[in-house]
Amino acid sequence: MRLFFTKKELKLRKKRVIMMIACMAVLLAGYLILTWPKKVQPEAPTVIVEPAEVGDVEIFGEYVGRIRAQQFVEVRARVEGYLESMLFAEGKYVTKNQVLFVINQDQYRAKADKARAQLKKDEAQALKAKRDLERIRPLYAQNAASQLDLDNAQAAYETAEASVSMSQADLDQAELELGYTIVRSPLSGHISERNVDLGTLVGPGGKSLLATVVKSDTVLVDFSMTALDYLKSKERNIEIGRQDSTRSWQPNITITLADNTVYPYKGYVDFAEPQVDPQTGTFSVRAEMPNPNRVLLPGQFTKVKLLLDVREGAVAVPQKAVTIEKGGAYIYVMRRDSTVEKRFIELGPEFGNNMVVERGLVAGEQVVTEGFHKLTPGMKVRAQGAAPKEEEEPADSLNKKIASENSVKDNNLSK
Repeated sequence: MRLFFTKKELKLRKKRVIMMIACMAVLLAGYLILTWPKKVQPEAPTVIVEPAEVGDVEIFGEYVGRIRAQQFVEVRARVEGYLESMLFAEGKYVTKNQVLFVINQDQYRAKADKARAQLKKDEAQALKAKRDLERIRPLYAQNAASQLDLDNAQAAYETAEASVSMSQADLDQAELELGYTIVRSPLSGHISERNVDLGTLVGPGGKSLLATVVKSDTVLVDFSMTALDYLKSKERNIEIGRQDSTRSWQPNITITLADNTVYPYKGYVDFAEPQVDPQTGTFSVRAEMPNPNRVLLPGQFTKVKLLLDVREGAVAVPQKAVTIEKGGAYIYVMRRDSTVEKRFIELGPEFGNNMVVERGLVAGEQVVTEGFHKLTPGMKVRAQGAAPKEEEEPADSLNKKIASENSVKDNNLSK
């Protein structure tokens, strides 16, 4: 084995090593180029789009109302006596003139009997006085009786007749008081629990309030309306404050129950205060509401919806498509080239799950309703249509949507 090389041999060996390193570098670079991952173009995000729709939109005002009974009557004792019997089931339905309580009648029956006897006595005396007068008149005509005799007979007859009238009045009063011992229901409705126990002294000298009867097959709903909403309704000739005997003008209301279900009967505004409360800027409105199944109970609070306006040819979008930030409200609109535009709009009133667009959008433009949170202006997207809604035909879809959201059963009871 040689340990020493000539300069020529060393130079040749050096060239070979350099060439080997260069070849290895070329091979490594080629390998890296072939195996290095290529940059992948991001796919266009998929979004749901819906066309902006146009139609007539009913605008409702929403208020907090309180339900009260149409009639709430206290049943009181009108004569004094001990309560003898109770002839009803507490909390149940009672009819008008149904007997509810009986007060001890002994003293009132005796008083009526006495008045009746006195009347018979006075009638007998009046009959005698009449006959005496009829006998004295022919005698006076024949000069067999004096003028004084005739005057006395006439006065006796008239006095007896007056006594009869007085006794008749006493009997009527006694029978009236006797009738008051039977306490009847003043109206048909549901009765409360009794306020007194049997054997209690009731009447003007004792406890007079026996129970209460509530008529609840029709209830009243009281709510306060803002002056601004009132002006909106006036612009559409919705006569909320009008008072007359007809019902053709009355705007209808719907109410929402505590479980957020819509009550299936319509009510009608039947009264509105003629002036605005200067402290609150509102005025009181009252509506009648049918309550055949007694679902609505006096004292309940409820949500009231009242028709205020009808926007004809309004452009509307789903509320979920609208984003509201400090600079205003905006939506994403898809252009024809499948890119999106961030567009600020002016919003109008809400109805159902939609909003009226006052300015910034025209009917038919494609609005992104789902997936817009990952978008930036100018981004290309893949659009999908919204899932078809049940029982909705393509034609006139907005009007049908509005009708389905605002309609309730029109099954009012005949009044």
